[in-house]
Amino acid sequence: MAKDSDKEFLEFVIKSLVDHPEEVKIDRKVDEMGVLLTLTVNPEDMGQVIGKAGSTARAIRNLVRIVGLKNHARVNLKIEEPAGGRAPRERRPASEEKRADLEDLSL
Repeated sequence: MAKDSDKEFLEFVIKSLVDHPEEVKIDRKVDEMGVLLTLTVNPEDMGQVIGKAGSTARAIRNLVRIVGLKNHARVNLKIEEPAGGRAPRERRPASEEKRADLEDLSL
């Protein structure tokens, strides 16, 4: 198997998932810690790559690690967040959430 098989595998999986496969970019770096694959996709495709609660990303990371183990390498995946990505949601304080829940019940 080629030494870049982890990169080829990741490219195949990601291009199969996304709507813009031509914009998939994977950078492969090797250092003393192992192999780091950095994935960049179209911002519209981030949801498909991450999945609900990160489940798709977690599964892809596990598969890439397994391919790396087969080649006696430690492989990690970093998914680049697009520029201008969505800001984290602000949570309301717990007291406001309880109040909102009570108001919903009283309707």
